[in-house]
Amino acid sequence: VVLVPPTCGPTQADDIPGVVRYRTYEVLKEEMNDPSVFWAYLPYSMHMAGPREAIQHMMIRKNYGCTHFIIGRDMAGSKSSISGEDFYGAYDAQDLAKAKADELGIQTVPSLNVVYTTEKGYVTADVAAEEGLTQMKLSGTKFRKMLRSGEDIPEWFAFKSVVAVLREAVEAEKKSA
Repeated sequence: VVLVPPTCGPTQADDIPGVVRYRTYEVLKEEMNDPSVFWAYLPYSMHMAGPREAIQHMMIRKNYGCTHFIIGRDMAGSKSSISGEDFYGAYDAQDLAKAKADELGIQTVPSLNVVYTTEKGYVTADVAAEEGLTQMKLSGTKFRKMLRSGEDIPEWFAFKSVVAVLREAVEAEKKSA
């Protein structure tokens, strides 16, 4: 059994609003159609507080009854408003979470940096680099820009059904502006 507790609270001004994220998760739930996967939405606002926020997320998930916590690259990372440089290293949150896992009583599962390649589809970035594969990349910022400008979103990046929900929200945002 897998519990997926995504955050659905307020976001940064240029990010996808929590209520829209919730709708995308509902569509993902339908796409998966797996009775062993349960979704429990967490009404929480990301604070972009880096590794310490990752620890807070672990504690919250443990209170939900989770035994393992998937932690992504650069979780809750933030950039300097002056230099634009990352405040934390890409794996600082994973490293701190791993160091505190036993004390907190919840194990970490580091999310690997997965990329899409034209030759083999999805592989880890390490494999792609070692084998010299052509990586297809799309940052979250670029994705949001493409979404708002009406550009096509590659199918390797997102389910069509999720993109449809996001496009609907973008159109509603344009009408209300």
